[in-house]
Amino acid sequence: MTEPIRALIVDGHAAFRQGLRALLETSEDIEVADDAASGEQALVMTPRLRPDVVLIDLAMPGTGGVAATERLVRAVPNVRVLVLSTADDDDSVFAAMRAGARGHVPKGARKAELLRAVRAVAAGEAIFGAALAVRLMGYFPGPDRRQEGALPELSDPERQILSLVARHLTNQQIAERLGLSPRTVRHHVSSVVAKLQVADRAR
Repeated sequence: MTEPIRALIVDGHAAFRQGLRALLETSEDIEVADDAASGEQALVMTPRLRPDVVLIDLAMPGTGGVAATERLVRAVPNVRVLVLSTADDDDSVFAAMRAGARGHVPKGARKAELLRAVRAVAAGEAIFGAALAVRLMGYFPGPDRRQEGALPELSDPERQILSLVARHLTNQQIAERLGLSPRTVRHHVSSVVAKLQVADRAR
């Protein structure tokens, strides 16, 4: 018999952690090593427990899911992170992928989809929820789709923000100039970096 997949659940809501634990433990090939209420706890528990998969909520107070993913992957290189989210926020999911996450599943996913994702990530595969996969394909237009103008892969707001980044404005300055929140500007900048396939803001 093969060893069961060891999972660590990281989420700020106790009821969700308990529900997810109960769901995972219905499968004979998955074992819940423990659960954590924050990214900080996960960073302490993961090196000790050595789970195969860490299921982590993107939206947590303190050390958020993206930052925790980056630090977990750096601290325990063999761990595989599967991010969970309720928000329809591609930018955060893509940021988690760049931080080292191997997959994403929405919190409302069905049991079969969630179990399949845990098994796939444990096996070294990358996996996305169906809805996100469809949206992801939108970033790679087919040859028959007409593209007009400069940087057609960017939306109008992204092109506007890119022009201000090129003028060396900070996110705060851009937010003030365009009447946006700094969080929205950060999301647009992350999206531009991802779509243009550059390493960082400076490039």
